[in-house]
Parts: sequence; C-alpha cells; structure tokens
Amino acid sequence: MKTKNVLFAAVLAACTMGGLAAAGEDLRQITVTGEGQLAVAPDQAVITLGVTKEASEADAAMAAVSKEMSAVVAALRGAGIDPADLQTRQVSLQPIWSKTGSLVSGTAHKITGFSASNNLALKVRNLDQLGPVLDLVLEAGANQFQGLSFGVADLEEVKDQMRNAAVADGIRKARQLAKAAQMVLGPVRMISDHDQGGGRPMMAMEMARSSAMPIEAGELNYSHSVQMVFDLLVPEAE
Repeated sequence: MKTKNVLFAAVLAACTMGGLAAAGEDLRQITVTGEGQLAVAPDQAVITLGVTKEASEADAAMAAVSKEMSAVVAALRGAGIDPADLQTRQVSLQPIWSKTGSLVSGTAHKITGFSASNNLALKVRNLDQLGPVLDLVLEAGANQFQGLSFGVADLEEVKDQMRNAAVADGIRKARQLAKAAQMVLGPVRMISDHDQGGGRPMMAMEMARSSAMPIEAGELNYSHSVQMVFDLLVPEAE
C-alpha cells in the first residue's frame, strides 16, 4: 500500500509540473500598439457667432440684442438654413463700469451702462455656402465671431476606417517583431481601443464686414490607436 501511495504521488507531481510548463508556454506574449491615421476633406462646418450691444439701461441692451439676433436668424432661415441647424449657445448681460474711481481719491466705480450678448451656433452642411453665409450674417447684424470648426457628417465611417488601419498596423508590427525573435505569431488575446479624435478650430475674433470672405477648409487629420496582445509560439522543429 505504501509503495502504491509513493507511485501515485510521483505521477501527480509529474502531471503538475507538466501543467505548469504548459502554462508557462502560454505566457509567451507580445504587446504592440497599432496606429491608424486618416486625412479627410470636411463636408460641413459649425460657426459660432454673436450679437453684442450696449445701452444705458439693461432692458434696452437686451432689446437691441434681441432685435439684431432675430434679424440674423430670419436671414439664415430665408437662405434655406434648417432651423434644426441653429442653436443658441449663450445669452448674457453684464454691467459696464466707469474707468474712473479709486481708493486713493475716495471715489467709487459706477455703472455707466450694460452690455448684452447672444451667441448662436450655426451648422453649414454645404461648404460652398460658407463664405456667403458669413457675409449674410454680417449684413444682418452679427458683430462677434466666436469660432469656426470643420467636421464630417459621417464620423463613424471615418472611425471605422481608422480602426481597420490601426488593427492592420498592429498585426504588421507584431509579425515583424515575432519574426525578428525567431518566434511564430499566435492568435490575438486582447484588443484595447483608443479614440484620439481630430479637427481644427479657429480662433475667436471680432467680425468685420467682408466681401465674399475666402474660406479654405483644407483637410481634417484624424488618428486612432489600438493596443493588441498576441501569443508567441515556439516554432516546430524541422
């Protein structure tokens, strides 16, 4: 009985060691980062513009802004802009303080008037209309330009293309490294997706009257990366 127990323990130990060796082989892995980049011509733009007015009374300043912004919105709708592509971003009212007054002289700053503003985001789906639309809002009364950004309508399609490129790049890198290490590339064990976005906004500035304002959309540069983990296999002996 004692001999059988010793024999069983030896067999169990051998099986355990074999299992650990197999597990050790499974831990041979390689991690790479695949990158995908895509330059896309934009097909739409978002303009953020505004109207700012000053008056001695708060209600007068707000009324002046409302009148001018109503004219801007009416002009845009008259030009065929969908109401769904117009969105009010911010409405504000601030006091205007006098520049005179100090603690030394004993005089205090006083409110001399009020400044009211209304900011509007406008989506232009036809870039050929971008310059004329900017001229249109200027003529209608807009006097503040908060920014211009370009984009693409079908961003998911762009992301799909970048993911495909990033995964292909990861596989290429993994194959190259495995070959250099004289190993065989095994299956993918894990993929982590990292969206890096893209787009180029313009600086805010005060709007000035312009005739046929030139706008160059250029290209939007998007990038995407994935982290991939592969098994590394020992090549079979010939």
